[in-house]
Amino acid sequence: MNNPLIRIFRSKIYTAILLLIILLCIGVIGYRVISGLSWIDSVYMTVITITTVGFGEVQPLGVPAKIFTIFLILASVIIVGYALSIITEYILSRNNFEDIKQRKMQKEIDTMSNHIIICGFGRNGRQAARKLSDYKKPYVIIDRNKEITERLQEEDIPYVFGNANEDEILIEAGIERASTLIAALPSDADNLFVVLSARQINSKMTIISRASQETSYNKLKLAGANNVILPDKMGGDHMASLVVIPDLVEFIDNLGIVGQQNINVEEVKVEQLYNPQSIKTIRDLDLRKKTGCTVIGFKDDKGDYLVNPEADTRLVPGSKIVVLGRPEQIKRLNSEYNIEQKA
Repeated sequence: MNNPLIRIFRSKIYTAILLLIILLCIGVIGYRVISGLSWIDSVYMTVITITTVGFGEVQPLGVPAKIFTIFLILASVIIVGYALSIITEYILSRNNFEDIKQRKMQKEIDTMSNHIIICGFGRNGRQAARKLSDYKKPYVIIDRNKEITERLQEEDIPYVFGNANEDEILIEAGIERASTLIAALPSDADNLFVVLSARQINSKMTIISRASQETSYNKLKLAGANNVILPDKMGGDHMASLVVIPDLVEFIDNLGIVGQQNINVEEVKVEQLYNPQSIKTIRDLDLRKKTGCTVIGFKDDKGDYLVNPEADTRLVPGSKIVVLGRPEQIKRLNSEYNIEQKA
């Protein structure tokens, strides 16, 4: 934990442990010097005195040893009591702090809208979260692994602890206000159930699901997933492509994000570029001259894609364009048209 309160308690615990060690050393040396006991007997006398267990003495004590024992008992009562109080207070404060932080995080989630929900923080979930972080997209993690959620809490990443199959957990993650859900659970059956529940709660959101088996593809699509990703199939296709067309694949791999915030490809809604009441064409926008970016794709209002669209393509309301450029050109595009795609 990075909380200053927790660090203070830990320093107090270290202090209490140090005092106990010093008290033990004083007791052992004291009995060794005053009563002439062996080292083992000195340790024994010190331990039974500090813990006040009431065992018998190894040999009768003289007056100096009795006086020393009295002060050792009084000191041990104070130090041991201090140590126990600090440890108890630390445990209680830690639990209270985690509860307070969880409530604070839930309030933060309750204020989110148009965010992304990632169900499962395994290999695919982590990769999705990393990419979304690079794009500065808000997201919430749902996972039932306590170790994972503790790590997310330490990193101040919004999360909900629980089973993503439960409607209550999805609602806690703000599914009613979310724009997208990524089902990245290891089991296809669990992903299917999540997709069904999510589509029932929010019929307008985009749902992307992971699938291990090709037979699960159609089932997930029927359940309501907009896109179904087969990581194993994609990985095999990718490796084969590296053999057949290695340079092209390497070029494509470098598109998107090649480093933190180094964005080469951007998808932009037409409404962000101009007022569509008076329809313009790609030539009218002249993005190449204004920003340096090149239009490489077009998606019309019906969802059909067109690669390398003509300059006279009409940019009707509800359509999108895909632009390619260097990171500084993409930033210039965002600045020129006040596109808040990193919000």
